[in-house]
Amino acid sequence: MSIAVGIEEEYGNTGLPWFEGGVAQAQDLAKKELKFLLMVLMSPEHDDTESFTRETLLAPDVVSFINDPANNVILWGGNILDSEAYQVAQEYNCTKYPFSAIVCLTPKEGSTRMSIIKRLAGPMPASTYLSEAQAAINKYAPDLAGVRADRTAQEVTRSLRNEQDSAYERSLAKDRERARQRREAEKAAAEAARKAEEETEAAARREEQREKWKRWRATIMDEEPPASSKDVVRIALKLPESSGGGRIVRRFRNDTTMEALYAFVECYDVLTAEEVKTEKATAKPEGYEHEYQFRIASVMPRIVYEPSTEETMAQKIGRSGNLIVEDMLADGESDEGEDYSS
Repeated sequence: MSIAVGIEEEYGNTGLPWFEGGVAQAQDLAKKELKFLLMVLMSPEHDDTESFTRETLLAPDVVSFINDPANNVILWGGNILDSEAYQVAQEYNCTKYPFSAIVCLTPKEGSTRMSIIKRLAGPMPASTYLSEAQAAINKYAPDLAGVRADRTAQEVTRSLRNEQDSAYERSLAKDRERARQRREAEKAAAEAARKAEEETEAAARREEQREKWKRWRATIMDEEPPASSKDVVRIALKLPESSGGGRIVRRFRNDTTMEALYAFVECYDVLTAEEVKTEKATAKPEGYEHEYQFRIASVMPRIVYEPSTEETMAQKIGRSGNLIVEDMLADGESDEGEDYSS
């Protein structure tokens, strides 16, 4: 029994638009229509399956997100006890369930194949599931929109060429209509170019604001307590390879918040620069809300720490801890994390 049928029998009409064909058909449709394929794999024998279905997958915000035409989502589900879903699980190296993956074309990476842009493994709150999925789609939606624009431009060009080939057989009225179509196509192309330029400029402004925020946050960071201080938390941080890797060992005051630990990692490159040591405090960029695109976690046992402004490092970690920093955008995978705002 497919998970779609099982869920509908258990919970009634859920409003989820399950794709009724096989996964290959779903992939072909997503590729053809330049949409995002959300694949959900479940194991009926897994303890978290029921709670994930009820509290996450069927959460009103998640259902609304999947159904929103603006998000261009195709939903396919599989029970890993079925051969097709099992093969999908093997192909994508699924080891933790429930498992979700968002797949789409990645034209900027020079690939014409469908690629995973986000992995969501294991149980997680609906808010985390939704924010992770939305962030991945928001990242790749402009690329797919660009491909759609290219296809539209190619279709317009092809249409104009056909009109030109038959120009000798048409009347003057048809010639005037062809010229009108050409002008409209040029206007559409100019509008598409203008929008693309605006998007590029907006991205540059966001990056500029992000750098300003880091410099501001770095100037208000607490200094490291002396080695003789007793009321400290000693942390060893392993940075991701995408940032150059490396290991940082540092002491923090007991009352340092978890958000301040996140800020330290985010601003580490600024904090180690010579100029920041003499730089005066700057104002926080107005209207800018910073998003941490990494997560901090312990390995054994695995615990993902959120950037809370209320909870302290002493409360969450204790006197010491060996932590890792995971770049969510670089690895394209999430178990419990989300893009955190500050």
